[in-house]
Amino acid sequence: MKLLRQLPRESDFVLLGSQPRTHFNAESPRAFLQRDLGKTGITAHGFRSSFRDWAVETTRLGSDVVEMALAHTIKNKVEAAYRRGDLFAKRAKLMQAWDDYLSQRKSAAA
Repeated sequence: MKLLRQLPRESDFVLLGSQPRTHFNAESPRAFLQRDLGKTGITAHGFRSSFRDWAVETTRLGSDVVEMALAHTIKNKVEAAYRRGDLFAKRAKLMQAWDDYLSQRKSAAA
């Protein structure tokens, strides 16, 4: 949060789009991969799928944490009504473990 507060602000958005005063949108990663990197066979879904497979297979944090990290909604209305927490601390551990994996550092969560 300290870093975010220090950033110059052009708008209310943290992740800016390519046009002035627009936000980063769901198509931005795909556009970056295909247009800017020329990687036409890669999709954002593939990145998310790779993350999910890695997280479930290599960490002990549980699929609930992984699903929440992926911002998946709970389709069962009863279960959704009872799940009120955000699992923030566990999601932070998960994302640190993912960063460690990608950068080849050891992690306590893995």
